[in-house]
Amino acid sequence: MAATAISDESAVRSGGPGAWGAATAVTAGGVLLGVLTNLAQGWLPGAWNQLANSGAVWSAVAFVGGALLAGRGTVRLAAAGGLGAEAGLVVGYYGYAEFGRDGMGDLFFPLVWLGMACVAGPLFGVAGQWWRRGGGVRVRVAGLAAFAGLFGMEGVTAAWDLHHASQAWACFAAFALVPLLMARTHRERAFTLAAAVPCALVAYAIVALPLQAVSA
Repeated sequence: MAATAISDESAVRSGGPGAWGAATAVTAGGVLLGVLTNLAQGWLPGAWNQLANSGAVWSAVAFVGGALLAGRGTVRLAAAGGLGAEAGLVVGYYGYAEFGRDGMGDLFFPLVWLGMACVAGPLFGVAGQWWRRGGGVRVRVAGLAAFAGLFGMEGVTAAWDLHHASQAWACFAAFALVPLLMARTHRERAFTLAAAVPCALVAYAIVALPLQAVSA
């Protein structure tokens, strides 16, 4: 009995077959959500349809995937799950655009988003793992602040660049609620909120501004 328990524990730590099967399931979920976000652009009213393929919302899938895989394996597994989820979103979104709509057009933007998925997926997969299984306050705060910062970035973009007040307020509300609802203690909530501000500004500088330049 003890030998079996030790064997199971080793499999989890090394990312055994069951753990990698879970990562595959996360990837399949990303493909499905990619299709749904494409459909949601026709369901959501007005400017809100842009939230369906928002970078923050898409990266939230990688974060959730990393958090779900946290108890099954290592940081490497969480990174792989996050990558699979993000790449799945891109494949599902543009796959449906190609075969379910009038075609996705030029390959430039699918490749841009796929390249971003290769960076954001592992990053936020690990952030989700850190938030759920982080061994110390700094690790948990870093993971959650990075996640909250995405919504701060979207809020700045909506307010400063797009002048969509309602979207901006919604994003800033999410920016505040992520630490308030997901951090473990009042101390961690305060640290996460403080750390999320520079995360949002850095994300705006290195993600939102280059994307706007590419889209122009």
